[in-house]
Amino acid sequence: MAAVPEESRQGWMSLTVVLFGFTFFSSTMMAGGQLGKALGYGAGLAKAVLVGNLLLAVYAAALSYVAFRSGLSTVLMSRHCFGARGSALADLVLGLTQVGWYAWGTDTVATVLIQTFHWPSELYVPMVLLAGLGFSITATIGYKGLEVLSATTVPLMAGLIFWSGYIALAHPSTPGGGGGEMTLSQAVTIVVGTFVSGATQSTNWTRYSRTATSSVVVTFLAFFLGNGLMVGYGALAGSVYQNSDVVAVLILQGLFAPALFMLLANIWTTQDNTIYNFSLAGCHFFRTERRRLVTFLGAVLGTLLALFGFSGYLVPFLLALGTSIPPVGGVILADFFYCRRGAYPSLAS
Repeated sequence: MAAVPEESRQGWMSLTVVLFGFTFFSSTMMAGGQLGKALGYGAGLAKAVLVGNLLLAVYAAALSYVAFRSGLSTVLMSRHCFGARGSALADLVLGLTQVGWYAWGTDTVATVLIQTFHWPSELYVPMVLLAGLGFSITATIGYKGLEVLSATTVPLMAGLIFWSGYIALAHPSTPGGGGGEMTLSQAVTIVVGTFVSGATQSTNWTRYSRTATSSVVVTFLAFFLGNGLMVGYGALAGSVYQNSDVVAVLILQGLFAPALFMLLANIWTTQDNTIYNFSLAGCHFFRTERRRLVTFLGAVLGTLLALFGFSGYLVPFLLALGTSIPPVGGVILADFFYCRRGAYPSLAS
C-alpha cells in the first residue's frame, strides 16, 4: 500500500522472467486458435496479431514507465486520478477481471486432465478445488515466489512452443483460409482483450524496476513478443488442426508428456500472477495489509466461478475486457503526464 523503496528494486533479468511467465498463458493461445480458425493463417491474421499486440505493448510500456517513476501499483495510481472513493470502482473492475481469468485457468486444468486420462466426471469438483487453491501458493509468497517459478518454467515452455510450431508447419494439412466469420476489428479487439487486464496491472511488477529503460523495454517485449508468440502459435495450431485447444494439439502431435507440462506450467505461471494482482486490488479496496488472506479469498472466489461454468464465456469476456479496461489505464496515463506533469504527490497528502 506504498511506493516501492529503492532497496527493494529488482534488475532487468528478474523482471523479464516474471513478465514473460505472466504473458505465457494458455487462454491466449486458445484465443489465437479461434482467430486461426476464423481468419486462416494469412495476411488478415498477421495484421490482427501485429496491430493488437503492438497496441497492447505500447499501452503496457507506458504504464510501466509511470510505475517506475512513482513506485506505485495501478490501484494506487488510480487513487490519484479517481480519488479515494472513485478508485474503489477501478479496484472492483481490475480485481474481478483477474478472478475471471483465475476461474478460466482452474477449470481448464481440471477439465483437460479428466478428459486426457479418461477419469470419471465425479472427479471434476475435487480437481477444481485442488487446482484453485494450489495455484495460489506461490502468490502468497510474493514477488520472489513468482520469480522462482517463472525462471524455471519459461525457457522450457518457449522451447516446447517452437518445437510444436515446427511440427505444425511440417504437417500435410498446411495452414489455410479460415471460416471468415470474424472481422478484422473484432480480431484486434480479441487480441487486445487477451491480456489488456494484465497489461493494465503489469505495474504490480514494473514498480520494482531499477531503471526506466528496463521497465519500458522489458514490458514492451513481454507483451509484444511474449503475448504475440502465444497468439501466433495458437493461430497456427488452430489453422492447421482446426482445434483451438493447444493441449489437444500437442497430444495430436505425439507430445503427450510435454502437453501435460505445458498445461500445468503455462497456467500456473499466470494463475499465481493473476491472483497476486487480485490481492493488491482487494487490499486497496478494503484498505487492509492482509495480502495473504485476500489472496486466499480471491482463489476461493475464482474456484467457485469455475465450478459454476464461467469458462464457457471466454470470447464474450475477452471482447468486454478489450473495450472496458483500456479507459482505466488511459485515464491514469493522462492524469500522470498532463495533470501531474510527470510526478505524483505523496498519497498522504
